[in-house]
Amino acid sequence: MSDASYSITAKDDEASFGDYFALLKPRVMSLVVFTAFVGLLAAPEDLNPFVGFCAILFIAVGGGASGALNMWWDADIDRVMKRTRKRPIPSGKVTGDEALAIGLTLSVFSVVLLWLATNALAGAMLAFTIFFYVVIYTMWLKRSTPQNIVIGGAAGAFPPVIGWVAATGTMSIEPWLMFALTFMWTPPHFWALALFMRNDYDDAGVPMLTVTHGRRSTRVHILVYTILLAALAIGTGFTALGGPVYLATAVVLNAIFLVGAWKIFRRDEAMSEADNFAVERRFFRISLIYLFAHFLAILVEAALRLYGLGGWA
Repeated sequence: MSDASYSITAKDDEASFGDYFALLKPRVMSLVVFTAFVGLLAAPEDLNPFVGFCAILFIAVGGGASGALNMWWDADIDRVMKRTRKRPIPSGKVTGDEALAIGLTLSVFSVVLLWLATNALAGAMLAFTIFFYVVIYTMWLKRSTPQNIVIGGAAGAFPPVIGWVAATGTMSIEPWLMFALTFMWTPPHFWALALFMRNDYDDAGVPMLTVTHGRRSTRVHILVYTILLAALAIGTGFTALGGPVYLATAVVLNAIFLVGAWKIFRRDEAMSEADNFAVERRFFRISLIYLFAHFLAILVEAALRLYGLGGWA
């Protein structure tokens, strides 16, 4: 069990609203909100705008609850890693007990209200997503296997499916294509981060692929996943989600992404760390734009279809 499970009774300073908000991982929450929003609007249903707003709000709260519970459990790791040591718990602004209480309260709040606002299936999927991220990924996979980010990436891929289900109350192939896009994007995105933050994971004892298999193996994995991701992303352009706008976006972005993955693959370990890190950081920054742009293109196609202009029809 994580050392973060014990109560932290003392605070270094009085916590502010910003400290409590930081528990919710707002950067991650913004991606959750956007992909869920695209899933909801891409669905072939005319949802009441107020109901749609409530659905996105409750999905966002559920994502924030997951972040708080993740920070509660991972407080011991966060104290060690340079990237995370200023988070609210390791910095002493918020106690572990407070983070746990906030996470559990917001989890119940978000699931119940999403269920009441939309449908039981959407509420159940949000509950499963929170469980998957906190229990399956954070408590189990993250500390036990280098496949942590591969399997655990499913948690971040569920929001567009939840958005679609909130609008329709049913499943279909389209939201799972959006799920697959996010799921396949997650490993190369985080492995690129791990390449230039490897010492953090070494110090914290987290078995990221860079730690267990080395940098060379990680670069090979990035290239393989990027090739598979490109095939999936471009292929999605010929489905009901796609159309000319999406396909053009996917072709350009995946060409850039593939070139970046190839440059990482070709890096020479004898080169200076600064040269290697520059390539890896560039790929990581491109990956931040990559997913947003694909989902934005899906959103544009959905908007065009409302006027009979989108898709291939």
